[in-house]
Amino acid sequence: MTNILTRGAQIRTALIPEDRPVRPGLVLAIVLVGQFMAVLDASIVNVAAPSIHASLHASGASLQLIVAGYTITYAVLLVTGARLGDILGHRRMFLAGVVAFTLASLGCGVATTSGALTGLRFVQGAGAALLIPQVLSLIQRTHTGPARVRAMARYAAVIAGGAVVGQVAGGLLISANLFGWDWRPVFLVNVPIGAVLVGVGMRALPHGKGEPGRTLDLGGLALLTPAVLAVVLPLVLGQPENWPTWGWIAMAASVPLIGAFVLAERRVSARGGTPLIPGRVMTLPGVTVAIAALFAVMVCFGGFFFAFALHLQDGLGDSALRAGLTFAPSAATFGLVSLNWRRLPAATHSALIVVGFVLVAISMGLMAALLHSGGSGGVALYLTAALTGAGMAAAFSPLMTRVLLRVPVELAADATGVVVTVNQLGIVVGVATFGTLYLNLAGHLPAHASALTFRHASAHAEAVTLLALGALAVVGAVLAAIHVAERRGRRPRPIQHRHTAHT
Repeated sequence: MTNILTRGAQIRTALIPEDRPVRPGLVLAIVLVGQFMAVLDASIVNVAAPSIHASLHASGASLQLIVAGYTITYAVLLVTGARLGDILGHRRMFLAGVVAFTLASLGCGVATTSGALTGLRFVQGAGAALLIPQVLSLIQRTHTGPARVRAMARYAAVIAGGAVVGQVAGGLLISANLFGWDWRPVFLVNVPIGAVLVGVGMRALPHGKGEPGRTLDLGGLALLTPAVLAVVLPLVLGQPENWPTWGWIAMAASVPLIGAFVLAERRVSARGGTPLIPGRVMTLPGVTVAIAALFAVMVCFGGFFFAFALHLQDGLGDSALRAGLTFAPSAATFGLVSLNWRRLPAATHSALIVVGFVLVAISMGLMAALLHSGGSGGVALYLTAALTGAGMAAAFSPLMTRVLLRVPVELAADATGVVVTVNQLGIVVGVATFGTLYLNLAGHLPAHASALTFRHASAHAEAVTLLALGALAVVGAVLAAIHVAERRGRRPRPIQHRHTAHT
């Protein structure tokens, strides 16, 4: 047995020599494709839900868990995944996450029961939670100077852009019905991508760990996991379950759990230990307000796309393909702005964040005016959707880049866990809050109501929801303005970056 293990280690060393030169461009491509694949899967399944329901005869509760199970484990385990990257190595945990995600995707694609599909969706979420926190760490360790700024812009574009593209890709795959497999290609498309990522990543990703001596704070983990779960689970399942009592009890219980977690983390830090979320992440200049603004834009993001998709398919009767393509202008402008905002003069970047929120508020108002009478909006709707995508990108991408560029290399994984968890919670809160608002306004109709009556009710519900989203965008603009003023009024503290790409 010893000889076998030794021979295996020799083969692995031959395949993955630790002194192999690092190619930053290839590393960036690998990690961003992995990030995109994981983010895409949070939204691509939405448009497949009706087909899954018909094929597997899934109950309403099962269908919600199939859609939301991924988000639940993803949000709950992100911070843990970040710390495991520091302990076991970012390369190792990225590849482990891709393997888990890919195998779970294969299982989802061949699942024959709703129970199996639900369980595998939870495994998918766990795989995403392992790989995503390592992305920023690997970028930080292989990029410096202007190259890092460009990489951060692409990173920010992928985080939110993947969710937008998911709506379009889901509609295309369902409508294509490849090989007569109906909804299954939505999951199976991940398998060849994941296999290529593992093969190339084993040879191209750099070895290395985070700060030496870090450990997994099991006490903090025991408090943080139920605290996040107590928030996410009711928000995801509350509306379809008609907001049961257990949901309100869980959300109330999250408050003392979060308080206990904060106190426990302070004790760990005071003893010289390694808390799950280092206080240094939140005390970096401008980070707290910036995270609040990020939360606001992701609430708008999640609420808009969810409620708008409901109105398109239920209110206007669009097919999955047409509904998905309606999001194409948003996806195009989001990507265009995300990848090119750095071309603007540096002096305008701070103002661009505030302008982005303002554009979102304006586009929400315009879209509400277009849809409130029950019409489809015509070409003007596509133009307004394009304005929405541009505004969200202008608010999100520069803000995300500013936050993450302030993070030292040794805190990169922790910061990613915190920021991406906040982003994911923002999407969940947006879906739950504004989805509930739309459904409550549109759904209280008698069973004999005509299609025209429901169309007008849906239009009214969507218009009110859009105006509420616009109001939130105004709040985001205020938070962004405070962040900009705070950054201008505080002298940034020097940060020592440690470049350990070849360790």
